[in-house]
Amino acid sequence: MSDKNVVEFSEEKEKKVASQLPRPCSYHILVALPEQEETTEGGIYIPDNVREREEMGGITAYVLALGPSCYVETPQRKFPSGAYCEVGDWIIMRAYSGTRLDIHGKKFRIITDDVPQAIVDDPRGVVRG
Repeated sequence: MSDKNVVEFSEEKEKKVASQLPRPCSYHILVALPEQEETTEGGIYIPDNVREREEMGGITAYVLALGPSCYVETPQRKFPSGAYCEVGDWIIMRAYSGTRLDIHGKKFRIITDDVPQAIVDDPRGVVRG
């Protein structure tokens, strides 16, 4: 198989994953979890079970979609400063929060609109302490 075929297959798989993503309802947010590296910065291989555990307890995520009722409240008591995040933000959230989804090997979560705790420009290097 040529490199071109690999790229085409990858693009087809990405489109299939995207078409199967759930649309969050109400005050829920759909986030994607970053893929875990197979090796450390020093080149040491990280076993699958360790990477899986880190994915499950991950604290960073990319905001893909907001439900129609996210950050909408009258009167504004819960979110007086406005929305915590928007589509396209990298967020920090509590470990193990939300409903976990695995779609074609990609990891996603559905969380509530009060789960995001911070926004980060670059999630690389942000790990649970």
